[in-house]
Amino acid sequence: MNNLLDFDKKMALEKQTSILFGIDEAGRGPLAGPVVACACFIAPNQYPYFEDVNDSKKLSAAKREKIFARIQEVGVMHGVGFASAAEIDKLNILQATFLAMRRAAQKFYSLPRAFALVDGPHAIKDFPLSQQPVIDGDAKSLNIAAASIVAKVLRDRYMDTLDTLYPGYGFAAHKGYGTAKHLAAVRQLGPCPEHRKTFGPIRDLLTPSLFS
Repeated sequence: MNNLLDFDKKMALEKQTSILFGIDEAGRGPLAGPVVACACFIAPNQYPYFEDVNDSKKLSAAKREKIFARIQEVGVMHGVGFASAAEIDKLNILQATFLAMRRAAQKFYSLPRAFALVDGPHAIKDFPLSQQPVIDGDAKSLNIAAASIVAKVLRDRYMDTLDTLYPGYGFAAHKGYGTAKHLAAVRQLGPCPEHRKTFGPIRDLLTPSLFS
């Protein structure tokens, strides 16, 4: 965690801000469900509570849940934004991700000199605050890593709920990703309202074959 913290301290000095927060998302690749973003600011007095924070992809689900609970208990400032499957289909996945990120960061908009570190290569479109994209940011920045954990936990919980609302697809197991079992279920049951109908495998199933 020290390297993650050192990165954020360096960036805060460079950007001359006391509110350096991280933004990350979960769920760009799946065939179903929303993309979920989180904006997270761990204050200096909260650093000792998060020495075990790392990129969410490197942590078990149980570990992510424990860190998420600690984020809530300690009172870490964070916001969450969702963009639905319908919004993804309407806007495309990149623009819907930006939408979720803007929604997640709203509580930071009124803070003086707040500065966002954004995971990935893209600056957020139509974003009212200063920002800097950070490639592999969830492996470099403590605040981005914490945001990645919150986004992942909440999206996984959402997909668990969808599993009860739309039984048969296996959402609790694969979280909407295009596994063989998921695609077999879609072929058998057809897509549900939470499927992204512009994504290739789902779109292809909805498009009548020229040879049928």
